[in-house]
Amino acid sequence: MSNVTAAMVQTSWTGDKDSMIGVHEKYMREAAAAGAQVICFQELFYGPYFCQVQDAQFYSYAEVIPDGPTTRRFQELAAELGMVTVLPMYEEDGPGFLYNTAAVIDADGRYLGKYRKTHIPQVKGFWEKFYFRPGNLGYPVFDTAVGRVGVYICYDRHFPEGWRALGLHGAQIVFNPSATSRGLSAYLWQLEQTAAAAANMYFVGAINRVGIEDLGDNDFYGTTYFADPRGQFIEGTASDQEAELLIRHLDLSLIDEVRAQWAFYRDRRPDLYGPLTEA
Repeated sequence: MSNVTAAMVQTSWTGDKDSMIGVHEKYMREAAAAGAQVICFQELFYGPYFCQVQDAQFYSYAEVIPDGPTTRRFQELAAELGMVTVLPMYEEDGPGFLYNTAAVIDADGRYLGKYRKTHIPQVKGFWEKFYFRPGNLGYPVFDTAVGRVGVYICYDRHFPEGWRALGLHGAQIVFNPSATSRGLSAYLWQLEQTAAAAANMYFVGAINRVGIEDLGDNDFYGTTYFADPRGQFIEGTASDQEAELLIRHLDLSLIDEVRAQWAFYRDRRPDLYGPLTEA
């Protein structure tokens, strides 16, 4: 498939899990009506960004993937709408084994697999090591109805190695669902992911939530966008204040065109990169 209509959702916390799931179902149906073939939600999509505090009560948001209720619910919806779906969720893989995860569902509702967030921050307002083990599944790329899709989650975006691994594994579109707040992060938000798209010559979908939640003072600034393989915004970004369904058209043939022009993968020197993993 060369031409793909892709969607992402940025929204604010509704106050409870059930209504948050309902909001995303509504957005998914709206995206399907507009012709979207793939959709990705924001990080930990059905909850607040509870990592603003350290409180064990939020462990209850974790679900088994893929056999939990939310994955199954969206498998049914994906099949009904014929839409590839990326679900960023809180995963329980046994007692005490908790991960920040994204499940990937194909357009026929089949569960394809998951990515677990690799890099886990632990700083004020982002107390993630209290909630998550580091990911241990590597950098999978999923063969979907719209092409080869990869996932990198929020803080991961600061580490170029994973972006490159996804590209070398054949990713054409990489989604980065996030919860990131104003400050220096806003500058990096528009710099790092466009640079990753250009360095790896694929499409990047960057999703951020919006608003201030009652757990803290993090002001999530939206600005969701798609970047093309040249690192350019596709028709601008979403609002930095309001909930929004962002839909853009991606021409995957641009990947081959840019790689023929820039040839970054051809000119790599992995024979000299060994010391980078020894520091």
